[in-house]
Amino acid sequence: MVVGRSGAIAAAGICGAAFVGYCIYFDRKRRSEPDFKKNLRERRKRLKETKDKEKKHSVTDKLPDLQDPEVAQKFFLEEIQLGEDLLSRGEMDEAVQHLSNAVAVCGQPQQLLQVFMQTLPTPVFQALLQNLPAVGQRFAKMATRLDDDPEDDMD
Repeated sequence: MVVGRSGAIAAAGICGAAFVGYCIYFDRKRRSEPDFKKNLRERRKRLKETKDKEKKHSVTDKLPDLQDPEVAQKFFLEEIQLGEDLLSRGEMDEAVQHLSNAVAVCGQPQQLLQVFMQTLPTPVFQALLQNLPAVGQRFAKMATRLDDDPEDDMD
């Protein structure tokens, strides 16, 4: 019985060593490729640009037509979902921003705030309360810009 067990251990050791050798071989082959570093830099740059674009084109840049109840409801639900997702990832500042947007477009903000007070951690809720005036002003400015849009006068 001992021989079988030691044989299995030896086989597992050989397989492990072969796997590590395989990884080292292909890692060196990949790194010795002439364009490896250039491709890696380009890929990282594209990822960074994509993240930057997502941040720039977030809710702060585009405000949907909140006069349409379906659009407003969809926007509200998306903001709640984004806020919850960001909170679960530990990105408190961005989560607070999206939750503040949801409160700003909510038909019954007091009830929503009561729900948030019971469900959100105290620091997040406090940050949300501090952020609400700025969000309200931003939404008012965006609505004013949409009303003053010169393209609307062409219709």
